[in-house]
Amino acid sequence: MPKKIQMTPKASFAIYHLQFLDEHGKLTQALPDYMTNDVLVTLYEKMLLTRMFDTKAINLQRTGQLGTYPSCYGQEVIGAGIGYASTDDDVLVPYYREQAALMMRGIDMADILSYWGGDERGSLYQGSPNQQDFPICVPIATQLLHATGVAYAIKYRKEKRAVVTTIGEGGSSKGDFYEAINLAGTLNLPVVFVINNNQWAISTPREEQTNCKTFAQKAIAAGIEGVQVDGNDIAAMSHVMHCALTKARSGKGPTLVEAMSYRLCDHTTADDATRYIPQDQFDHAKKFEPLLRLKKYLTQQECWSEKQDKTLAEKLHHDIEMTVKRFLEKPKPKARDMFDHLYETLPDAFVWQRDEVEANQS
Repeated sequence: MPKKIQMTPKASFAIYHLQFLDEHGKLTQALPDYMTNDVLVTLYEKMLLTRMFDTKAINLQRTGQLGTYPSCYGQEVIGAGIGYASTDDDVLVPYYREQAALMMRGIDMADILSYWGGDERGSLYQGSPNQQDFPICVPIATQLLHATGVAYAIKYRKEKRAVVTTIGEGGSSKGDFYEAINLAGTLNLPVVFVINNNQWAISTPREEQTNCKTFAQKAIAAGIEGVQVDGNDIAAMSHVMHCALTKARSGKGPTLVEAMSYRLCDHTTADDATRYIPQDQFDHAKKFEPLLRLKKYLTQQECWSEKQDKTLAEKLHHDIEMTVKRFLEKPKPKARDMFDHLYETLPDAFVWQRDEVEANQS
């Protein structure tokens, strides 16, 4: 008979999920004291603006007035929660689906359109109080390493600030993701990593991405806190971000937040999600969508009405149209800009290319 081998447990872990508002707009538990109806109305207004801006951007792309664009339909809560909980002193290092966070942090909608229109001047964030925020990042997961670098600088300077960086759940399969969270854990950096688990990495479903039950548990390998939140619940998302950022600013280290959402749209305007997502899945997911949920709650609280909703939508439509007008009237960048702003002194090998581009443009 073989001897029985004994092993002793060394560590155990749990991942906790937070929700305040269910899909019916009903409270599952009491809201934090600071999460008043007035705050929730303001957040609803910001999310409705995001959705209407999103719709307009897609229409601009479809009519050839904008480049490829990534919608955030159904995921507005994640950016809005980040925007609400962060301060001007914090630094946002986003990926490409954070329209709500950008706008709530003072970024001009016209700048966002400029970026997706192929104009890099959209990344300057002129007039924004958050000019240390990083540009939109399309490469997958590289922004997380940028965020840890910023967080290290903040810690080195002994500043009471924090960094927020975002990524889709598919991006958490990249090596950059693990390098970033490991470095943040090892150095106890003031950074919050937010995973938008919208269930689809382009056409790859969540269950084919990882064998983990949650994406939040990936934090365990880095020795940092991981928490899962209902990403369709603005109260829960805002609270989790408030706690994580307060913790980071006070020197207590990083947090990994997994926000559970659903991508109710194509991955980008270059995609056709109907080719791989069955219609019944879309229909089911729409029952949980964030704006409808919050609107139900506010209506039940008698602090919002259909009349107010219509009035707000009309105002936002006007504001967005004025933004689009400014975007379309903005002088186009010059083709030689790609040379003039890449090097301090243009290498000789590129001089003839610049001259040829300039000659063809004229």
